[in-house]
Amino acid sequence: MLKIAKLTDYATGVMVQLSQSPQRRVSAQQLATELGLPQATVASLLKKLGRAGLVASTRGAGGGYSLTREPRAIALTDVITAIEGPLAMTECALADGRCSLEKDCATRPHWRAINQAVQATLALMSLADMTRPAAKMRRMDNG
Repeated sequence: MLKIAKLTDYATGVMVQLSQSPQRRVSAQQLATELGLPQATVASLLKKLGRAGLVASTRGAGGGYSLTREPRAIALTDVITAIEGPLAMTECALADGRCSLEKDCATRPHWRAINQAVQATLALMSLADMTRPAAKMRRMDNG
């Protein structure tokens, strides 16, 4: 089964929660409460998202975490990459030299094409899209 990691799913939830009110600053504890996740997990995710430049933290009264960009300017690929690293369907889709069989592999070019299509699709989906009800999302297959 091909799936994203549970922590990536949680990180997406954190980012969508923050995008509901982009100007709001919220603590890791408050996000954990709102999402029903352990505070330590949310804090760890926020650190990774911060290192990726997706969230910023402000200390002191009225401080907390907030998005660094508008929700429409943050793609799902940004969130996935922040938590998991570069998106790749197979090891050889990342870069040359990662597989001893790549020279004679008949499937490698196809996996690379699939990888590019998945990346492009995820890049089209922003946090703003993720806050909309599914029935009102823009149709990605219609351009």
